[in-house]
Amino acid sequence: MYVSDILKSKGNDVVSIAPDASVTAALALLCEKKIGAALVLNEDGSIAGILSERDLVHALHRFQEKFIEKRVSDLMTTEVVTCSPRDPVTGIMGMMTAHRFRHVPVIDHGKLVGVISIGDVVKSRIAEAESEVEALRQYITAT
Repeated sequence: MYVSDILKSKGNDVVSIAPDASVTAALALLCEKKIGAALVLNEDGSIAGILSERDLVHALHRFQEKFIEKRVSDLMTTEVVTCSPRDPVTGIMGMMTAHRFRHVPVIDHGKLVGVISIGDVVKSRIAEAESEVEALRQYITAT
C-alpha cells in the first residue's frame, strides 16, 4: 500500500493557516476541524511550517502568560518532513514512529497534494491486514 492509496480514500483536503495568524485563531481552527495539526502556508502556497498540538503545549510552557500574544510563526515547527504519493505506507509509518511526529504533508512534483496522519496510516494498515486475513480464509475454505 502506498501514500496515494490513503489519499484516494481520505481525500486531498489540507487545513492550513498563515504564519502571521494569532494563536487564538490557530486554536480555534484546530478545535473547529477536530484535528491535531495544521500546515502553515506562505501566501504563495509554499510550506512555512506545521503547527501541532505538541507545538502549542511546548509554547504554552515556554511563553506562559505571553503565549496568547504569539503568532503561529513563533510556535510552528519549521523543519517539515514530507513524503511522496509513491512512498510505501510502511516506510512512512516507520519514519513517523522514529521521529515522533503524527502528520506528514504529501508533495507530488513540488506541489502540496495532501496531508496524512498516523491515524490514516494505522487505518490503512488495519484494512490491509483484514483484507489479507479474508483472502486467507477464502483460500483455506476453498481447499
